[in-house]
Amino acid sequence: MRIILLSLFVIFTSFVEKPKDPQILVFTKTAGFRHKSIDAGVKALKALGETHHFKMEHTEDANLFTYKNLKHFDVVIFLNTTGDVLNAEQEQAFKKYINKGGSFMGIHSASDTEFEWPWYNKLVGAYFLDHPKPSEATIKKVIRSHPSTKDLPNNWNRFDEWYNFKDINKKVNVLLMLDETSYEGGKNGAFHPIAWYHEFDGGRAFYTGLGHTEASYSEPEFINHVLGGILYCLKR
Repeated sequence: MRIILLSLFVIFTSFVEKPKDPQILVFTKTAGFRHKSIDAGVKALKALGETHHFKMEHTEDANLFTYKNLKHFDVVIFLNTTGDVLNAEQEQAFKKYINKGGSFMGIHSASDTEFEWPWYNKLVGAYFLDHPKPSEATIKKVIRSHPSTKDLPNNWNRFDEWYNFKDINKKVNVLLMLDETSYEGGKNGAFHPIAWYHEFDGGRAFYTGLGHTEASYSEPEFINHVLGGILYCLKR
């Protein structure tokens, strides 16, 4: 009897498909300034995928932005994109992807992208205005329980390029706030968000203004911050 049951179990499990690893598309097309840190960022995201069991595809080909292709990805990451990187047809495909429950993640100059597309402004959460020269600054943790912030210090001192923003979507949930008293050149005042998340138009989005420097992508705290953003987008 035990042999029969064991045989039935083996037969049954052979027909059960193993859950597939999440699929992530990393998009790094630039139509303006190009960050030297893009290659380091791609390598870091690939390493995260290998460790945390998600598959990553990297592209700078906007022609891949069709709904037929995008629907196979759980998350689309704009890693240091700049300028007008999608045409009207590609924009509509990406919008449909989000409307159907897709997830978007923007890193650093993702907010310096698609300035003529108001819907994207709401999705990413703000547009880049300008920045002072890179410097050390203090970041204050606003939400402590989010996967992207739970392992960060309450007052996080680090070196990066600090964006000033315009057209901030006030409906985003602010995760990290930049302390403008800790550096020179801030223009957003007491309300200077630097990382946030929200559900938007059928999908969800996460953005971090960190990640200008190549060194960022070898910093454990920043990598954990990025991983937490991915986990949020994957609904984990």
